[in-house]
Amino acid sequence: MAFKLIDLPYPDTVLEPAVSANTLSFHYGKHHQAYIDKMNDAIEGTDHASKSMEEIVAAARGNNQGLFNNAAQSWNHAFYWHSMAGSETAPSDDLKAKIDAAFGSVDELKEQLKSRGAGHFASGWVWLAEKNGELSIEETHDGDTLADSDFNPLLTIDVWEHAYYLDHQNKRPAYLDAVVGSKLNWAFASENFARGTTWTYPN
Repeated sequence: MAFKLIDLPYPDTVLEPAVSANTLSFHYGKHHQAYIDKMNDAIEGTDHASKSMEEIVAAARGNNQGLFNNAAQSWNHAFYWHSMAGSETAPSDDLKAKIDAAFGSVDELKEQLKSRGAGHFASGWVWLAEKNGELSIEETHDGDTLADSDFNPLLTIDVWEHAYYLDHQNKRPAYLDAVVGSKLNWAFASENFARGTTWTYPN
């Protein structure tokens, strides 16, 4: 089964000025497409061709680094597009209660997400995740993912340089301020929290 690049869940101008249409044209149209293409090339004619993306990630981890990197990055980016929205929504009552218990408030969670993202060394991802009913901020390095982990990811923020360089140059904190400040999709996070199982790639 060949995987397709998912459609963006919004027009490419919706995230401006935090993420410009120009950045999306490269990040989504070039980087994400390349991960999908390389993954499809790697699974063609193999047992992986009939698996879901999540199954490919799990099977490739520790066994096939090239396939793992491209499958994990394909999944991470799709999840990242859904983690943002043109206008910020509010967490569900159930999720907000968990946020308040774990971080004090939504605003404090945002500050911690920005701090962890700014402090993350080199490339990677910062996640709001749930495990056994408890929330935490997790980090993965380079192309690693929570797709096959014990965590249920609720939101993610890409802190690879290509996510922000065209708009913010090397100022990662400015990118994080813009995205975390007003573009997080709390409706998506709430759906993931309510479902209680890891989001699956829509192919």
